[in-house]
Amino acid sequence: MGSFSVWHWLIVLLIVVLVFGTKKLKNLGSDLGGAVKGFKDGMRDGNAADESAAPPQQVAARKQADGETIDVDAKTKS
Repeated sequence: MGSFSVWHWLIVLLIVVLVFGTKKLKNLGSDLGGAVKGFKDGMRDGNAADESAAPPQQVAARKQADGETIDVDAKTKS
């Protein structure tokens, strides 16, 4: 009564292929892959936009926490 055996999963896969057809399943797979790729690109672009919009002190603090070395010139107020 636990999990299904390999034969059960093969029968389920065969029924799914017969019902939907290989072309529709291929299109579904490519659409899903494109959506995942778009999500990853959006997350990467979102992080870059956050860093460019943040004040320099916050960016420097974030980079120091990541272990990067930052070389800056100190400026005095006049």
